[in-house]
Amino acid sequence: MSLVIKQVNKSYQSNEATKHVLKNVSFSAGENEFVCILGHSGCGKSTLLNLIAGFSSQDEGIIEVNGKPIEGPSKERGVVFQEHALFPWYTVIENIALGPILGGQPKAKALEMAFEYLVLVGLAECADQYPSQLSGGMKQRVGIARALANKPRILLMDEPFGALDILTRETMRKELLSIWMQLQTTVLFVTHSISEAVHLADRILVMKDGEIKANIEVPLSRPRDEESTTFLRMAKDMQALLSADNQKLKALGG
Repeated sequence: MSLVIKQVNKSYQSNEATKHVLKNVSFSAGENEFVCILGHSGCGKSTLLNLIAGFSSQDEGIIEVNGKPIEGPSKERGVVFQEHALFPWYTVIENIALGPILGGQPKAKALEMAFEYLVLVGLAECADQYPSQLSGGMKQRVGIARALANKPRILLMDEPFGALDILTRETMRKELLSIWMQLQTTVLFVTHSISEAVHLADRILVMKDGEIKANIEVPLSRPRDEESTTFLRMAKDMQALLSADNQKLKALGG
């Protein structure tokens, strides 16, 4: 699997003015790679993820998976949102099975597969519960299981742990890495957290004002100790890069 983004531009009209959200964005993600897109709110991260998901289209440029242009949503690209977006009138297992059922799988087979993914995310005992009965972290696990049920080649994650408390967020990071290592799916993970990006990623794309400012390999083995000298140095480097961008913008009057 390969994801290739070439010279992508996206803009919107706002109050008779044009807002350039993405500017000449180019990068690639290889098979089984975990890539984080790091940047402040409003820098274009979510817009870029929506283009890759096929929810909207770029003004210019190319987005390809395995050499084929993206044309709308596809089950080969699973999406996990910050808000779990579960259907409250369906049970947990029904939420997970819905995608495969809509894709044409027999209901019995879809439910059987859905249960396998519930086991994977550690929620087998919650199969017949409703979303309202789950904690925030549990809902996000269900969201991940639902995205994986269609067996995507790329998992797109838009700040999925941003609304969780610190302890739950740390637990979810570990569980996500465990799932990724088992399934070996390419992951594109959007975050504004430097420590989260360094903890998770093989590679970090630093984004600012709609542009990729840096493409940085993370040379740390797993599991990663967030108190280690190498981890802290890497996080400090990321912060310095983002701060340098801000200083340049101020110098230009931005």
